[in-house]
Amino acid sequence: MDVYLYADETGNLDYGGATKQGASPYFGFGTAVFIGDHGVALMRGMRLRTHVSSKGIRLARGFHAVDDSNETRGEVFPLVAGLAPRIDTTFLAKSQAYEAVRAKGEMYLYKLAWYLHFKEIATRVSGPDDTLYVIAGTFGTRKRQAEAEAALRDVCNQVDRQIKLCVWEASSSWGLQVADYALWATHRNLVGRSCHWYDRDIAPVLETTFLPWGREAGTEPGKE
Repeated sequence: MDVYLYADETGNLDYGGATKQGASPYFGFGTAVFIGDHGVALMRGMRLRTHVSSKGIRLARGFHAVDDSNETRGEVFPLVAGLAPRIDTTFLAKSQAYEAVRAKGEMYLYKLAWYLHFKEIATRVSGPDDTLYVIAGTFGTRKRQAEAEAALRDVCNQVDRQIKLCVWEASSSWGLQVADYALWATHRNLVGRSCHWYDRDIAPVLETTFLPWGREAGTEPGKE
């Protein structure tokens, strides 16, 4: 059996946390999994993109939850819910990182987050005889992209599954955009920001939210 796992990341790698402008309290990964041939799901994503574009909204690089308008989000989230992929998320509360982890640098945090997420999810969604296609979004500058791909590949090589790694621009893949939307909503809920789409559309398909370092101080799940 073929299993397709689309992986996106959220947050930045700066340990400044809430005390530094632009730094995020969490860094994490989210994945959207489709089993077998999911051409219908991909076509429905393309149809939605053409539909939204026909209203004069520029989507040259596809959907991106943080940048899209509420009107666009209001069309994407119900489609994600209707496609019902398996969603899993892992968030690392950066303020809780041990000094030994911080000393190893920012890309170590990226690799560690990916390892903690992927080593669990890969074995839950695929068996030893399956082919697991891992489609991960590119990350950062050209130098960071090379470092991130090396980190992704090293972790994949540590998991006892038949894994084929693909690293693509998120704009090229509806599956990556599904992972982005699900991760964005879950992250907002985690830090207590309003997101009614989370309860309505994402929570029903969200299998796990893993917080190996606990919750960031001062955050609590959203109420909507």
